[in-house]
Amino acid sequence: QVQLVESGGGLVQAGGSLRLSCTASGRTFSSYAMGWFRQAPGKEREFVSAITRSGSTTLYADSVKGRFTISRDNAKNTVYLQMNSLKPEDTAVYYCAATEKRTRPNYSGSYDYWGQGTQVTVSS
Repeated sequence: QVQLVESGGGLVQAGGSLRLSCTASGRTFSSYAMGWFRQAPGKEREFVSAITRSGSTTLYADSVKGRFTISRDNAKNTVYLQMNSLKPEDTAVYYCAATEKRTRPNYSGSYDYWGQGTQVTVSS
């Protein structure tokens, strides 16, 4: 098993930046593909970004492409989400997730382990 803890959320003005971190403990971090999802009030959880085990391949939702960057440091057991040019519609609880499966990285059902979430609020 792996335990995930997110950090880095907060309140920021539109146009600002935040960097989320997700630190894993437990089994070998490099065994897991990682993803970021978010859930706004009254909405379903949606895919944001994903990264392969080695970090060589990344995937983004259209809504964040060009503004968000996912990366990972396997030596530090941490995955990051750099969020730039934030918009009020980015306001949500952001979750990181881990999977050993080699399947749809943009589907929440592909992930076995989830963090507790970190709140991101973007004011207009």
